[in-house]
Amino acid sequence: MNKVLVANRGEIARRVLRTLKKMHIKSVAVYSDADRFAPHVLEADESVYLGASPSSESYLRQDAIIQACKELGVDGVHPGYGFLSENAGFARKLKEAGITLIGPSPESMEVMGDKLSAKQAVKEFGVPLVPGVDEAVASVELGKKIAASIGYPVLIKASAGGGGKGMRLVEREEEFEEQMHTAQSEARSSFGDDAVFIEKFVTKPRHIEIQVFADNHGNVVYLFERECSIQRRHQKVIEEAPSAVVTPELRKQMGEAAVNVCKACNYSGAGTVEFLLDAELKFYFLEMNTRLQVEHPVTEEITGTDLVEWQIRVARGEKLPKTQEELSINGHAIEIRVYAEDTLNGFIPDIGTLNRYRIPSGRSVRVDDAFLEGMDIPIYYDPMIAKLVVWGKTRQDAIRRCIEAIDDYQISGVKTTLDFGKYVLKHEAFISGNFDTNFVKHYFSDPRVVNTAMEEEHRALTFSIDQIWKDIKAFKEKEFASRENTSRWKNKLQA
Repeated sequence: MNKVLVANRGEIARRVLRTLKKMHIKSVAVYSDADRFAPHVLEADESVYLGASPSSESYLRQDAIIQACKELGVDGVHPGYGFLSENAGFARKLKEAGITLIGPSPESMEVMGDKLSAKQAVKEFGVPLVPGVDEAVASVELGKKIAASIGYPVLIKASAGGGGKGMRLVEREEEFEEQMHTAQSEARSSFGDDAVFIEKFVTKPRHIEIQVFADNHGNVVYLFERECSIQRRHQKVIEEAPSAVVTPELRKQMGEAAVNVCKACNYSGAGTVEFLLDAELKFYFLEMNTRLQVEHPVTEEITGTDLVEWQIRVARGEKLPKTQEELSINGHAIEIRVYAEDTLNGFIPDIGTLNRYRIPSGRSVRVDDAFLEGMDIPIYYDPMIAKLVVWGKTRQDAIRRCIEAIDDYQISGVKTTLDFGKYVLKHEAFISGNFDTNFVKHYFSDPRVVNTAMEEEHRALTFSIDQIWKDIKAFKEKEFASRENTSRWKNKLQA
């Protein structure tokens, strides 16, 4: 594999480019009008213009990407995450064109891309499932009967998608019909498929995912878990590895279950098996993401691996670099997704210009970002500016270092999720590990409480700065007095 096209943009494109450069593989970037001068375009060996700014006219143009591969002699395509990364049709077109996708087979994508087929596949391998049905439900009456048999509350979920779209929580039978119609409508508009299924709503759920890797020689390993329970709108904002509540015994059980998920679909490459963990620490299969995850850096930090390099090696037909016995956890890592969002106003996007942009640094600090000072945050894509990743010897150490890194991060021109990240890291629920996916609902939904906490933080910071200036002033006065005394002694000696 001598040349790889990165079919993506932003921080993940830059992340892949770094590994390609390390492996001495030529790189090709793709870009839209909005990304014409983006860092990933400037850092690649070659670049290809795809079209206008909307992703449907650029990053989702499969034929244009494949044509570019043919013209430039590209051997492989790395899809990153999002866009075409889990598109089985695109994977099949690449295969037909003789181009290697750095990812799983189209068949694996199809099995795991549909939640119903995924549940049916893993059931045969003994993977625990949330109580519910593993077939599409079309009628409201049938749905009501299923919900009654499972017991409220229940979740109505789109079969074909994720990210919280087409998902509705129903707590009482009177709400069922309206919520089912809403879920079907969302699923139809987002995924072109209104199929939904019903399962029991797990109370106090934690979102725990297992990083898995498989090669084409029958080897499968798990690289331990990531805690992804701090979410807004069913999307992750803060991730950490390992989880504060997963024991070694539970880790092994979940890891082996995740390996069985890979076997259920003849998987190859990097994947993530997502589980719900209830208050009694029982886990249930949620879904499998057949790609690299946004939060993969925390796994890299605790295992000392380069998962993009592993992806490329597997795609080249090599065996996995390590066996399960050779993998171990070292320390603790936390990732803050730095979104351009107004956290105190419902996390709505806050698009604008990065008037000032300075990133923190240090041996234990990693920033995977996509922008430079003076650049605009495009309205066409996800508003993530960067991922702040911090490693520590212990969880407490990682939390402390992450707060310090947030304080060192300088961004002006847009509001970001950094303030939210610091709020979470200093919250007793997070520090104790006693939290779940309802953290925002329980602790960040009342603006008065949050504003008070933010104001106290601001006052503490102001006091701290004032104290520093007082100390500097006192030191200077003391130093001046000392010099005055020395000068008097010199004058006496000379006399």
